[in-house]
Amino acid sequence: MIWYPYEQMKTMKEPYEIIDANGVYLYTKDQKLIDSVSSWWCMIHGYKHPVLTQAIKKQADQFSHVMLGGLTHQPVEKLSKKLAEILPGDLDYCFFSDSGSVAVEVALKMALQYYMNLEKEAVKEGNFKRTKILALTHAYHGDTFKTMEAGDDDDYHFVLEAYGDKEDVIHIPTEINALEDAFHKYHEELNCFIVESLLQGAGGMRMYDISFLKKARELCDKYGVLLIFDEVATGFGRTGNRFVADLVQPDIIVLGKALVGGYIGHAATVSNKKVFDAFYDDDPQKALMHGPTFMGNALACSVALASFELFESEDYMSKIKRIEEISHRELDGFMVSGIREVRIMGGCVCIEVEDAKMLEGYQKFAYDRGVFARPFLKYLYSMVPYIIEEKQLVQIFDTMKEWFVH
Repeated sequence: MIWYPYEQMKTMKEPYEIIDANGVYLYTKDQKLIDSVSSWWCMIHGYKHPVLTQAIKKQADQFSHVMLGGLTHQPVEKLSKKLAEILPGDLDYCFFSDSGSVAVEVALKMALQYYMNLEKEAVKEGNFKRTKILALTHAYHGDTFKTMEAGDDDDYHFVLEAYGDKEDVIHIPTEINALEDAFHKYHEELNCFIVESLLQGAGGMRMYDISFLKKARELCDKYGVLLIFDEVATGFGRTGNRFVADLVQPDIIVLGKALVGGYIGHAATVSNKKVFDAFYDDDPQKALMHGPTFMGNALACSVALASFELFESEDYMSKIKRIEEISHRELDGFMVSGIREVRIMGGCVCIEVEDAKMLEGYQKFAYDRGVFARPFLKYLYSMVPYIIEEKQLVQIFDTMKEWFVH
């Protein structure tokens, strides 16, 4: 029996069986569906892209995987070099893993050990203070245990209630006053400030201004706290920026989902030189003791390189700009009773309603009109593949609007 994600298995509806997928379309036995959510936001090139499929086939003919413990290979070396080229500043040091959640775990572990390595005597004497994480309210960073702790959404992470109050995580809203107050009060205890940059995904597609991150960078520099950008969902253009890190540079960036064009699980935690140098030592205890089995997987690295080539050669940033323009044209000013807000940023659209019951039945309604959607809580959203055509995008938005006025 399959145990499905985010579902009460006893009462869940039967999932749609996909028998084929191509471009922006998913195919069931009786319907052709535009995928409006890019399979949890990762299929930026759509399905069955010949370039990506060929990259995997070509690598599989050589070898599919070897461990990075004591071994290396060309795909992982090329991917590491490519990430160093495309990421800003000195974000050059790539640690690979097999999912976004694990990659965030690695980032949080790096931040903690960074200060442990620098303050080794304080650790030995029991005087080490930098054990706290600063994060955002409504944060979502994954479903492993430390990422749940850094998160702030009881709909996903209520299991942590078994442990009582979070003692080592402080959550603040995306308000500069709250940010300044937190640093003033806790800066001696903080090892990092972690954010989903500009767009908070699973916490409600919440969008905020770049000025908040600029102030965060300033305060992190002032008080010696590491700044982590979780760009698992936002990287590769989703906010309308190639990376939010192009606007404000973090000390560590986490990438996943679109990193491999959605074709296979893989993620990267990339640090700057300051962080890396704290681990680079003759002392073996200063090494980062972490090693996912499938880190640097050759198939994943090969398809990631092909994905980068498509993104750059076909000017995906222009495609994303056009998606945003059409989104504004179709949805700006759309408001009916029960809608709280319509939000648009880059390749993301969210309609937030006042009452979650207002969205009950929408998935079937959209299915019948040739759209696959997966609203959650009070949020009806789209995060489309970047290859989508205008008429397909309009079909998604027409379906959304029809739901509210039918």
